[in-house]
Amino acid sequence: MKGLKIHQLCFFIVSMVVFTGTATAQYKSYKLNADRDTINIVSAKGLKEGRWVNQVEELRGESGYEEEGVYLHGNKEGYWRKYTLQGDLIAVEQYKRGGKDGLQQYYSFVGDPIRDESWRGYDPEHPYDTIAVYGTGSNEIVELRVVKAEQYSVKQGEWRYYEGGMVVKTEQWERNNLVTGKKDAATIANSNEKRKIEKTPEMLEWERKNKGKKGAIRDGRTGM
Repeated sequence: MKGLKIHQLCFFIVSMVVFTGTATAQYKSYKLNADRDTINIVSAKGLKEGRWVNQVEELRGESGYEEEGVYLHGNKEGYWRKYTLQGDLIAVEQYKRGGKDGLQQYYSFVGDPIRDESWRGYDPEHPYDTIAVYGTGSNEIVELRVVKAEQYSVKQGEWRYYEGGMVVKTEQWERNNLVTGKKDAATIANSNEKRKIEKTPEMLEWERKNKGKKGAIRDGRTGM
């Protein structure tokens, strides 16, 4: 019985070695992480597959970073997380077929939100797309046009910008066209920007009567 167990154990070990050798033979290259998991696979076809960890070193004053996520047939797919080289989370991005798609979130190295972006990626299951054509110098849609969809990733939807954890600006995008952009009302109220004063009919009438008169002073009474 004991000999049988040893025989079974040897068979299991040999089987694992054969299986591992067969699997890794399908790869052009790969790495093992600290947990001995296979990462950074390049398939026999030369495509990136599975879980990857990419590291970009500092260059010409630009901060380096490390990102991790999954490749599918050579394209980024699903959630990707980006970290500083010290390990601080600075971004959570979503991809579909290699292009950004959905909500992208960016943070400072201490974890405060900086920006939320909304993107739309190409979907080959919908070979045609409807795009809006805007008038020159305006945000008015003058035409809706059906076009053949191409590989793309475009700004689509609401973008939010933060300061001190509060939204200070929002933008609305339509296929890379900025439709609206505004600062948060509370921020405008607390900013040093000069706000345009809406003049009443009485104020306009006083200015008309006193146009060109030197030293004319309004005393605050209606029509004066």
